[in-house]
Amino acid sequence: MDFGSIYHFLFETYVGIGVLIGVSLVVCIIIAALLELRTRKTYVDRGPREDDEDEWSFFDNEDE
Repeated sequence: MDFGSIYHFLFETYVGIGVLIGVSLVVCIIIAALLELRTRKTYVDRGPREDDEDEWSFFDNEDE
């Protein structure tokens, strides 16, 4: 298989464009997961902040 046929498959056919999009999505998900793991390792949970009670959150429980 030469470069011309690979180029034709990837950029000039619907299946090839789908492969490019699928590979791009998988690569982005892997990179995002790796960066999230590195961020969690760097910034460990330091416990709740003192001023958390005053702030509104989308996930607040209104039954209190």
